[in-house]
Amino acid sequence: MRPSGRDLSEMRPVSIETGITKHAEGSCMIRLGDTHVLCTASLEARVPPFIKGSGLGWVTAEYGMLPRSTTSRMRREASAGKQGGRTVEIQRLIGRALRAGVDRSALGERQITIDCDVIQADGGTRCAAITGGWVALRLAVNKLMKSGEIVCDPLVDPVAAVSCGIYAGQPVLDLDYPEDSEAGVDGNFILTESGKLIEVQMSAEGSVFSRDQMNQLVDLAEKGVSELVAAQRAATQ
Repeated sequence: MRPSGRDLSEMRPVSIETGITKHAEGSCMIRLGDTHVLCTASLEARVPPFIKGSGLGWVTAEYGMLPRSTTSRMRREASAGKQGGRTVEIQRLIGRALRAGVDRSALGERQITIDCDVIQADGGTRCAAITGGWVALRLAVNKLMKSGEIVCDPLVDPVAAVSCGIYAGQPVLDLDYPEDSEAGVDGNFILTESGKLIEVQMSAEGSVFSRDQMNQLVDLAEKGVSELVAAQRAATQ
């Protein structure tokens, strides 16, 4: 039995509310159970120096957790004077993941920055940020197309992410914090709607795992991502 009472292949309740902020070109609040992440997309008429003049656009991301997004207050990274290694790793992951679904030549020489702020954390924050980040990106691109600044849709394949793991000896979908903290194997799976893998992060946290178990987790991830993409589409139509 999972702590939440969910079936092994059951996602937490998912909701995506758009139009959360007034100024961002795209915004949403994604709620994955008790994990809540605010995602905004900001358009800029510039690109990083290393691709300037290439005709290619750029999608990047920043990620952070509010001090009381967890059970005890965390110190703001700004007060420490630098970002932690986990934060840097996650925001690079979000950027890589979202760029995988973008035709950067169709985007043109402009940058879209996705800001992901964790309001409340209960496991799977990076997966929620990627999934919500795609919605914010979709909304920002819709504005570009509506204004006529671009004519071809640069978003070629929706991107979403979900966690899976081995908990109490069983493969489970969408780990919440009680499961994540005790899982023998923990994994994050980023896929496109068409089922292509973008990135897989898997590690043995307390026990090794077999190829068969890994395949079971990939199957669960495909199911979870298909449900998340359906939620993304419903939110942006």
